[in-house]
Amino acid sequence: MRTYPIIALASVAVATGCGNRQNQLAYPEAPNDSTVYTCFGIEVADPYRPLENDTAAATLEWVKAENKLTRAYLDAIPFRQKIHNRLDTLNRYTRQGLPWKGNDGKYYYFANDGKKNQSVLYRMDSPDGEAEVFLDPNTLSEDGTVALTGVFQSPDGKYMAYTISRSGSDWTEIYVMDTATGKLLPDHIEWAKFTDAQWKGDGFYYSAYSAPEAGKEYSNANEYHKVFYHRLGTPQSDDRVAYEDKAQPLHFHTATVAEDGSAIAISGGGEGIGESIILADLRKNTQDWKTMEASQDYLNSIVEIADGKAYVLTSKGAPRNRLVLVDAANPSESNWKTILPEDKDGGVLTDVNFVGKDHIIAVYDRDASNHAYLYTKDGKLVREIEFPTYGTASFSTSGKNDEVFYSFSSFVYPSTIYSYDIATGESKLYKSTEIAGFNPEDYITEQVFYKSADGTEVPMFTVRRKDVKPDGKNPVYLYGYGGFNITLNPTFSANRLLWLENGGIYAQANLRGGAEYGEAWHLAGTKMQKQNVFDDFIAAAEYMIDKGWTTPELMTIEGGSNGGLLVGATVNQRPDLFKVAIPRVGVMDMMRYHLFTIGWNWASDYGTSDESEEMARYLLGYSPLHNISNDGTPYPAILVTTADHDDRVVPAHSFKYAAALQAANTGDAPKLIRIDSKAGHGAGKPIAKVVDEYADIYSFIYHNLGITPKTAE
Repeated sequence: MRTYPIIALASVAVATGCGNRQNQLAYPEAPNDSTVYTCFGIEVADPYRPLENDTAAATLEWVKAENKLTRAYLDAIPFRQKIHNRLDTLNRYTRQGLPWKGNDGKYYYFANDGKKNQSVLYRMDSPDGEAEVFLDPNTLSEDGTVALTGVFQSPDGKYMAYTISRSGSDWTEIYVMDTATGKLLPDHIEWAKFTDAQWKGDGFYYSAYSAPEAGKEYSNANEYHKVFYHRLGTPQSDDRVAYEDKAQPLHFHTATVAEDGSAIAISGGGEGIGESIILADLRKNTQDWKTMEASQDYLNSIVEIADGKAYVLTSKGAPRNRLVLVDAANPSESNWKTILPEDKDGGVLTDVNFVGKDHIIAVYDRDASNHAYLYTKDGKLVREIEFPTYGTASFSTSGKNDEVFYSFSSFVYPSTIYSYDIATGESKLYKSTEIAGFNPEDYITEQVFYKSADGTEVPMFTVRRKDVKPDGKNPVYLYGYGGFNITLNPTFSANRLLWLENGGIYAQANLRGGAEYGEAWHLAGTKMQKQNVFDDFIAAAEYMIDKGWTTPELMTIEGGSNGGLLVGATVNQRPDLFKVAIPRVGVMDMMRYHLFTIGWNWASDYGTSDESEEMARYLLGYSPLHNISNDGTPYPAILVTTADHDDRVVPAHSFKYAAALQAANTGDAPKLIRIDSKAGHGAGKPIAKVVDEYADIYSFIYHNLGITPKTAE
């Protein structure tokens, strides 16, 4: 077998009408070899192993050839440019984030006038004051691919540490500004990852790895995550290790420091489904670590630390979470004080916000939609904060004052910001968002419950124009995730509006594996129960078809990351249900995922092929890469997406999957891969790149559904 690709491509013929003729494509030959490895006596063929080397010349040439083929196909779709133009218009709206009061007494917020690739950080003297630019990340790169990922002000307000990501990578750099003057200090931290900046004295704590091997920055496994302390004005090489665990190279370690400097907590993750926590009282001369929770079997999230005590959101003893108060000097479970117990009505406690000295705002998920409540600090209910419909809320509060701002959004409601009076319960409009030519009142959101293969009831949101009727002629865009304790709440996307305004139905299924109903719902979609997630997704599609909303010929499925795995596995199991599939930045090789960057961190959800023969066989049984049909079974049209700087789910997953798809006998529908440059797993992507990507995705979908959207007429 050849170990280098054939770059020459045949001409690309694209059907321009709405008939049944499929596209005739000649795919590049991928770098391949005869690799076969053994796992517990099971022989596993891995012929596209060379594509794991993302910097090899042969891989780079294959990527170039695949992009050339994909670009030729997409650019030949006659309405792509019109779709691009409409998406660009939809995305160029003015948006503003929640304001917050800094330690310097100023108010800060992020905003974008719709013309910039990255949102700008502004500051003002009062919530209604005149704003000035504090930090504009668009000036940090010419193409908008440097993203500002966080800002962290020192307790005295003098300094602002900020974190950036380049080209969508998880690698983080930290810089420091003088808050008053905006002058950049010489301090610069590199090779940080999964971190913020936690101030203490004249410096801050952060988490980082040792510098990676040159050329393997985005693929090699990350090991020995450490917490460092950096003192302002000193080089990074002088930073001291504040915490490390040499016995556990695959653990994460993240610091949280009380603003009053009284205590520090180190959260550890990477092995289980949650976090371990140790604490130390910083008011003592020696740093004596004490254990709150040794295992990583439970969610343990630090909400706030003050006066030597920590408020912790935990699932220990409460599968749907509770809020407890923990003394850093004596943090054992027997000494925890429950402030908010587990909700007796089945709600999942997802967020806690302290308001001044006397109040708490708690957010619960009920059937995958946010509900918020005001409590006294000792846990007595004051009132619910009413929201207009299914949606998602975020709060901006401080333990130093009673000011509250919150944002609310839903599928067809862009983020609207309100101020909230805790004394009266009044919500007052602070900042609304308008999109030209779009009226949310023209659309309807409904929630349905359907039965999965084992009889479990699964919730699903559907969104459509009010005049769209369930007549079996509607294109449906079904989205899912189903993993890692993540809830799919109703959220807004300007890109989704294009689908809705053209008469499409958007459906979002709340699959097992997420956190919609607490830890039991999560565990029901993990490891040897992962098939439940695929069954839930398949049942969602069958529900839409059985109810007469659509047909398989009009069904598109999409998912990203763990959702990319979902799409790949579901297509293999039920290719007859779907016309188009979009697996984005997916985990496609379940036998080797744990060998790259932080893939080992996903073992708590997936299990690994080297832990037991039973687990290896189960993973091999649904792994998207290893279960592609080769007997002529027609597959839907598939557009795989990935990016060259994705160091979360390395592009090798999508490379190998796409190569295997193209080589298999799965019918004539196109199997293409779109490989973005200077982009990563998705976070921080500039607006221009987002518009380009969705123009390609929607053009591919509509073309393969045989539909010319009204937008393009």
